[in-house]
Amino acid sequence: MATPEFILDLRSKIGTDLLWLPGVTAVVLRPSPARPGSRQVLLVRRADNGAWTPVTGIVDPGEEPAVAGARECLEEADVVAEPEALVWVHSLPEMRYENGDRSQYLDLTFRFRYVSGEPFPADGENLEAAWYEEDDLPEMSEEMANRVAAGLAPGDVCRWSF
Repeated sequence: MATPEFILDLRSKIGTDLLWLPGVTAVVLRPSPARPGSRQVLLVRRADNGAWTPVTGIVDPGEEPAVAGARECLEEADVVAEPEALVWVHSLPEMRYENGDRSQYLDLTFRFRYVSGEPFPADGENLEAAWYEEDDLPEMSEEMANRVAAGLAPGDVCRWSF
């Protein structure tokens, strides 16, 4: 997966020290063409570990998080989507990468409405991109399943821990 240039610049100064980064998750929904009254969820299968997830990414410096989510949908799955609601804000545990880099992310999960495009793995970060019926999702980590559940939850209320 391509590391954003601003992170490479930071790493050249701080080495492998812990970076606190804003991340975004886009739970993209559309009405199910096969099941009236139901919805489909856009998922991608990551190239690095084969896991199914909603679209995720890092927010660039100065970028609005909802704009970052829309950008990631287009870059990763060639899907145009519009943000509807911020549905979950939470911090993730520290991550350590094979090269020794340490990062921790503040994830901002948004529900997005599908606008156009047929999903495919557009940028090489994913092996597949596809629509799944909301009640027939592939196996995914508890963390990613919770993000999807937040996007599927009724209403526009954001949740967080306190």
